[in-house]
Amino acid sequence: MSTQIILIYVFVFGLAMGSFLNCLVWRLHQQKSLWKRSCCPKCKKQIAWHDNIPLLSFIILNKKCRQCGCSISWQYPVVELATGLLFVMAFVDNFQFSILTLRNFFLICVMIVIFIYDLRWYLILDIVVLPACLIIFLLNLSIGFSWQNLLISGIIGSSFFLLQFVVSRGRWIGGGDIRLGLLLGLAFGWPNILVIIFIGYLIGSLIGLGLIIFNRKKWSSQLPLGVFLSVAAIIVLFWSKEIINWYLALTLY
Repeated sequence: MSTQIILIYVFVFGLAMGSFLNCLVWRLHQQKSLWKRSCCPKCKKQIAWHDNIPLLSFIILNKKCRQCGCSISWQYPVVELATGLLFVMAFVDNFQFSILTLRNFFLICVMIVIFIYDLRWYLILDIVVLPACLIIFLLNLSIGFSWQNLLISGIIGSSFFLLQFVVSRGRWIGGGDIRLGLLLGLAFGWPNILVIIFIGYLIGSLIGLGLIIFNRKKWSSQLPLGVFLSVAAIIVLFWSKEIINWYLALTLY
């Protein structure tokens, strides 16, 4: 099978996973079962299989529900497309189906769920983060990570946010950020956890400053830290070595 065909399969698989992630996020928020058929959030009518094809159905239906005509959120095609592209990038990084590729697929999915949920509802769910901690830890052990490195990194990641939580008495960050710090530490190990924290806070600071300048936020406004950390995690997933080498070259010369 040619490389191009394999990449198409991976992309389509990513689109399907993106559709599932959209469904997962909504049903977690609504506290509904994952086993029921998809329905329109407006009219509550079931969505036919041919109206639930990733990307294509959004285009064919002209961004509207076939039953009630209500607009379909751009979140759905954007998440599907982003997941498909990230899956292709993760596969190209290794060019084989392996436990490492599986781990990267899983990590991408978790970060996307955290990104969407924290962006929309300013909340990081334990039901997502805690099982992910165990799964990612076991996957990392299976591909050769040192358990000592992972545990130390997890402790550093969670302690960094725990200290802020204690000092601010919960005003700066929430408890979910502490568990997310643990997950990121277990997922990326040392020293990548420090790179993620640095990039996450850098992105958050730049976006926060921009929102303040354009009067979209105030200095006292809260920002969803999980959004920035999940983006930083994806960046480090693909370019950790380049970032660390760039930093070392910058500081040593």
